[in-house]
Amino acid sequence: MQLKPLARSLAVALSVLAVAGCSSTGGTQDGDAYGSQSGSTSGTGTGTGMGTSGTGQYGSTSGSGAGQQADSRIPEVRTIYFDYDRDTIKSEYESVVMGHARYLQANPNARVTLQGHTDERGTREYNMALGERRARAVQRFLNIQGVSPSQMSVVSYGEERPAASGQSDSAYSQNRRVVFSY
Repeated sequence: MQLKPLARSLAVALSVLAVAGCSSTGGTQDGDAYGSQSGSTSGTGTGTGMGTSGTGQYGSTSGSGAGQQADSRIPEVRTIYFDYDRDTIKSEYESVVMGHARYLQANPNARVTLQGHTDERGTREYNMALGERRARAVQRFLNIQGVSPSQMSVVSYGEERPAASGQSDSAYSQNRRVVFSY
């Protein structure tokens, strides 16, 4: 059927329009991805709207922010964080992902593995799937920015490789992440 390619083309077109039409406040000016997670614990209820939308979550980042170095250097900030039970890229990390997109475009031989992680809440199977959805959301963003799919691979570790131990909101927020591994 012709509907599936048409729907895919429409989704890509809408995503590109969203990127071109939205503005972003960018990330932190000092490049601190480990700083305060303001607002990240506000979504600690049950996540019923977990799907990734192709529009509204990704904005253009024309200002200077974290992860925006010269295209020949790998961006310093290599971790972005997610809200509880979500797989959408937070606007404060768009500039970080854009920096990686610029680097990958400028260096076509570079390859990155997007490592998806979760906190320990939820079943092992659910967390593996959520980690993969988070990594795939970053992959889609990079792809929309023009990064070749052959430069990216995705792996999910779920809850298996925590960045912080403990059962506090702070530890949980540090474990909900995607890591860019070059």
